[in-house]
Amino acid sequence: MYEQHLQRQPFSQGAVTPNMKASTSARQITHGSLGCLTMRGHLCAVILGIAIPAQAHEVYFTGELVKVPSCVIDEGRIIDVPFGQNIAIRKLDGINYRQTMNYGITCGASTLEWSMSLKISGPVTSFNPAALQTSIEGLGIEILQNGVPLILDQALTIDPKNPPTLQAVPVKAPGVELMATGFNATATLTAEYE
Repeated sequence: MYEQHLQRQPFSQGAVTPNMKASTSARQITHGSLGCLTMRGHLCAVILGIAIPAQAHEVYFTGELVKVPSCVIDEGRIIDVPFGQNIAIRKLDGINYRQTMNYGITCGASTLEWSMSLKISGPVTSFNPAALQTSIEGLGIEILQNGVPLILDQALTIDPKNPPTLQAVPVKAPGVELMATGFNATATLTAEYE
């Protein structure tokens, strides 16, 4: 065991006494020492401002960019949902005249597992957040997915291999008197990978 006995000696700040050189040969002193008392079998030194070299490690970031496959609904054709010409105003209850929206989703091939979202966008009625506003004030077309009202402009996570059944049904605002006339409504159906 390496031992060095030091004597307590007066000195000024910033100075290193000759007897302290042996205990500080492997360290750099940047400020003055407070001195040291000899202890049997131990080297004792109190030093202020010892410079310690910084440790640095490199960090690597890696990744891989992939192209999301594109999807097409009904080969880009317009989805037409006819309700017919014999719609009785007094029978508009959200159940009668319900029609299924026939559509299909075709997506490009991919080796990765992607989640898909489906969304219907369009003008919303003031009385039903799941109903599209038609050309007649107070008359809307409610959209349902698997029998449940689908909130417009809200993405729904789906299985592209088994897309949900979408239906549309005419609904009217409470207390509104509708006139006998033709109507129409337009919406956008969007399917995309996430």
